[in-house]
Amino acid sequence: MTQYWPTGARLQQIMVLALPIMAGMLSQSILNIVDTWMVSSLGSDALAAVGMASNTNYLASAAVIGLGAGVQAMVARRRGENNETAMALPLNAGLSIALLMALPLFLVFYLGAAPLMAFLIDDPLVAPIAADYFGIRIVGIFALGMNFSFRGYWNGVNRSTVYMRTLIVMHVCNVVLSYGFIFGAFGFPELGVYGAGLGTSLALYIASVLYLIQCWMYSRGHGFLAVMPRWPQIRDTLKLALPNSIQQVFFAGGLTMLFWIIARVGTPELAVGHVLITIILFLILPSMGLGMAATSLVSQALGRGDAEDAHRWGVNITLLGMVLLWVIALPLVVVPDLILSTFFHEPELIDLARAPLQITGLFIGLDACGIILSQALLGAGASSAVMKISIILQWAFFIPAAFIVGPVLGYGLLGIWLFQLIQRLLQAIIMARQWKSRTWATIKI
Repeated sequence: MTQYWPTGARLQQIMVLALPIMAGMLSQSILNIVDTWMVSSLGSDALAAVGMASNTNYLASAAVIGLGAGVQAMVARRRGENNETAMALPLNAGLSIALLMALPLFLVFYLGAAPLMAFLIDDPLVAPIAADYFGIRIVGIFALGMNFSFRGYWNGVNRSTVYMRTLIVMHVCNVVLSYGFIFGAFGFPELGVYGAGLGTSLALYIASVLYLIQCWMYSRGHGFLAVMPRWPQIRDTLKLALPNSIQQVFFAGGLTMLFWIIARVGTPELAVGHVLITIILFLILPSMGLGMAATSLVSQALGRGDAEDAHRWGVNITLLGMVLLWVIALPLVVVPDLILSTFFHEPELIDLARAPLQITGLFIGLDACGIILSQALLGAGASSAVMKISIILQWAFFIPAAFIVGPVLGYGLLGIWLFQLIQRLLQAIIMARQWKSRTWATIKI
C-alpha cells in the first residue's frame, strides 16, 4: 500500500493535472443538476421527457465523443517523446473526423426525432416534449465532436486549465441561456423544455469558438491547422479512437435501453431514474477527471519508455479515486432524504428513490476503479480491450438482467439498481486484472 499510494511529487503531479479537469467537470455536473432542477419545475412529464431525450442524445453523439480519448492518448505520447512540432497533428485529424462523422448522424437523428421518441416512450403526453428537446439538442453534435477533440489536446499537453476555464464559461452561458429560454427571462421567448435544449446547444458552439481562438493563439507551433491532416494521421487516429467511439455508442445505447426498461416499469420510475443518473454522473466526475489524468501520465511514461512508471501511475490514481469517491458519496448513505427532497416534492417519489441512492453511495468506489483503469488502459493504447470488456458486461449481462428483474419479474427500480451494482463490481475486477497483466505495455501508438 505504501508503494502504490501517491505521495509527495507524484501526488502533486496528479493533482496539478487532475484538479482543473475535475473542476471543469464539476461545473458540468452542477449544470446538469441545475438543468434538472429548472426542468423539474415544469412537472414530472417534462422531467421524464428530458431524461429520455438527454440520454438518447448521448447515444446519437457517442461516436464523436469517443474521439477525445484517442486524441489525448496520441498527443500525450508525442509529448512524452518530446516531439513538440507534431503534438497538435492528432487534434487536426480529430477535428476533421468529428465534422465528417457528425453530418450523417445529425441528418438521421434530427429527421427521426419524433418517431424515435414515440418508440422509446409509451406516454403520448411525454413523447412529443421529448422529441422537441431531442431535436434541438442534436443540432449541437458538430460542436460536441470538436469540443471533445479540443479537450483531448489540452489534457494531453498537460494544460488542463484551458479545458477547465472554457468549460466553466460554457456552463455559465448554458445556465443563463437555458433559464432565459425556459421561463422567458432576460427578454427571451418562453419556450419551456425546448428552451432548455436550445440553451445547451448554443453554449456548445460558444465553447467551440473559444477553443478555436485559444488553439490558434497558443498551438500553431505544435502544428495546429498548419497542414491538412494526411491519411496516415487520420488512419492512426481512427485506429486508436474508433474502439473508444464504438464503446461510447454501446454505452450510450445501453443507457438509453436502461431508460426504456425503466419506462416499462412506470413514468414515476422514469423520473426517479433520470434524477438518480444525474446524481451518479455528479459523483463519478472526480474519477473521470482523475482517469483523464491517468490517460496522459500513462501515455507520457510509455513515450519515455518507462512501463514500470506507467503501471504505478495507474495504481496511484485508482487508489486515490476510490477513497475520494467514497468520501464524497457519504451523504447519500447518511442523509438520502435531504438530497432527494431537492428534486422531488412528492413523498412517494422520495420513497422510491431512497434505497437505490443509498446503494449507489455504498458502492461508488467500484465505479472509480473501473473508470480510472479504463482511462489508464486507453492511455496505453489498449482501447480494443476496454471496448470489449465494457460492451460484454453491459449488453450480455446488465441489459438483459435489468429487463428480466424489472418489468418481467416485477422487482422494479430497486432490482434494476442491484444488478447495476453487480455490473460495476465485475468491471472493476476485470479492469484491475487487465492492468496487473501489463500486456498493454508493448502497444505502439
